[in-house]
Amino acid sequence: MRTLLSALMAVCAALQAQADPALPGGVVVDLDADKGLDLAQDQTVRCWTSQTPGAPVQFVNRDEGRKAPGSGQPAVRIQVAELGGASALVFRQQELVCMDEDRFDFLTQGGGCTWFAVLATHEQRVGLKDVNSFFGNLKNGGYFEGLWGCFTDDNRIWWGPRNGLSFGRFDANNPQLLGPVIVPGKFHVFAGRMGAGVERATAELFVDTTEPAAGAELPVNPKANPSKLAIGQERDAINHPGHESFDGEIARFLVFGRALDSSELRAVFQVLKTRYKLP
Repeated sequence: MRTLLSALMAVCAALQAQADPALPGGVVVDLDADKGLDLAQDQTVRCWTSQTPGAPVQFVNRDEGRKAPGSGQPAVRIQVAELGGASALVFRQQELVCMDEDRFDFLTQGGGCTWFAVLATHEQRVGLKDVNSFFGNLKNGGYFEGLWGCFTDDNRIWWGPRNGLSFGRFDANNPQLLGPVIVPGKFHVFAGRMGAGVERATAELFVDTTEPAAGAELPVNPKANPSKLAIGQERDAINHPGHESFDGEIARFLVFGRALDSSELRAVFQVLKTRYKLP
């Protein structure tokens, strides 16, 4: 009965979700750690519902591949002083996954996209060298096309789109946009933008400002076929869950289904910095 009631409450919350009027149009994911959480009895998060209106976009616990059920569920930290009293989800090699396989494929197929993350990193534990992912929808196999945002083992922020035209970890089809080393425990606003393009597009990384910290151009592959979007992990990695996940805290995660222009980018940074009392 408790499980059924909890599920019904989560669906009701999803149906009541509304787009943040302070944001530009085109939001396809809006994960806010103060909203849309379905908690287990131990106060870990088994479902995080996006605050986008319409059909619910839910990121759920994934037990497949893990030895202990629920061990992939992040914890919630409320009234975080560094965030002006807002909440954050604490990920320790854990993930929540949107189980809709094709929902976000379009982000890498030429139309452009922009993502934002209000997060703090922790010290990273050993996994795949320099791949500690806080989000991704890489395909499970083949050339692993999709998007991913990560930290190196010494907490240098990076992200990149992968177009599915070659396998290389990092090459002309799979750029690694490296930013600065981030001090653990301090919250920042990170963003990535991929422009629209029929043949080629530019990807950029931003850290706290609209001045690009890194950029690269890559070919566009409209036939790229990414997979499920995961938060806290680079993909739905049921073959080794947690191995390429990051350790840190996420207060907000946004994805726009288009490349924001400079004024819109600036506006979203201001909205997030004001909401979370960040410099």
